[in-house]
Amino acid sequence: MAPQLTLDLQFFAGEKTEKATPKKRQETRKKGQVAKSSDVNTAFVLIGVFLCFFAIGPWMKQHIMNLFKQTFQIYMLQELTADSIHLIFIDILLQLVLVVGPIMLVAMLSAFIANFMQVGPLLSPEAIKIKLNKLDPIQGFKRIYSIRAIVELVKSMLKIIFVGLITFTILWLSMDELLVLSQKDVHAALSFLGGLTVKMGLIAGAALLFLSVFDYMYQRYDYEKNIRMSKNDVKDEYKKTEGDPLIKSKIKQKQREMAMQRMMSDVPNADVIITNPTHFAVALKYDENKMDAPYVVAKGVDFVALKIRGVAKEHEIATVENRPLARALYSQAEIGDAVPEEFFAAVAEILAYVYQLKNKVN
Repeated sequence: MAPQLTLDLQFFAGEKTEKATPKKRQETRKKGQVAKSSDVNTAFVLIGVFLCFFAIGPWMKQHIMNLFKQTFQIYMLQELTADSIHLIFIDILLQLVLVVGPIMLVAMLSAFIANFMQVGPLLSPEAIKIKLNKLDPIQGFKRIYSIRAIVELVKSMLKIIFVGLITFTILWLSMDELLVLSQKDVHAALSFLGGLTVKMGLIAGAALLFLSVFDYMYQRYDYEKNIRMSKNDVKDEYKKTEGDPLIKSKIKQKQREMAMQRMMSDVPNADVIITNPTHFAVALKYDENKMDAPYVVAKGVDFVALKIRGVAKEHEIATVENRPLARALYSQAEIGDAVPEEFFAAVAEILAYVYQLKNKVN
């Protein structure tokens, strides 16, 4: 007889096969772990910067030319002292900031838009905390030679080849103009080179943006894979958020017992107990100072009905058998509710009978 194999189902309980819960997603987001592609940021910054060059390029060129003229015509003819050198340095620095400032501003704004489009508003101080475990050489070696590192290497190679081919094609198509560039004056040569640079930058940015769509899809897949949870993780999280089901059931049982005790303590105050006679019992009381109509003091079925009848017998409360009325009151009236209007006549008749019995006894 072939040996039987035993299968431990607990092994599969640890497999991360379940989608992350909203709570897990929120926790990972607080840690700065989100689905984000750095290529999207690079493409947006590249396109934004070269669009800025295209828009204010002539102004930047004129400003830089004026700075050179000012340097050779004014600054070089001044007497050099400590104060004059300081003033020249400050003046040149301010003019360079005026030229470079718009480019830096556009780059920061493009990066912000790219990040906001991918992850929305997110501020995660925990993501920039210094973690000593990142300095572990063994862990660093594992990160370098991991599947993710290989994927990133392949992506980088594809980006270099793709963008390189595009820029080479643009240069090849402009070869005729490049060969006669030495025959042009400085202004024409700079204008041509500037336009060619902007053209290559914009097309390379568009190509990188196209590739970044696929990278973002991969990053989202990888993110979803990394935050998967095992069945045990889901159960543990449910216990933490909702509470242990066993403890919750014990609390509910205790609440039911307390409610039962309160109900039974009100049975001695009832005027009459309407029964099925064995399965249902409804205790009614009429107090004109509290309510205009008779109201339900207690009700129960089977064992609870038996207890109600037992308490009523101990306190000599009248018990009247009326099967349809007992069932109807049990299903249509809750404890503390007034008797429904359609049962007024039947209940009034029973109460009148009970009051007659009490008067005869007294």
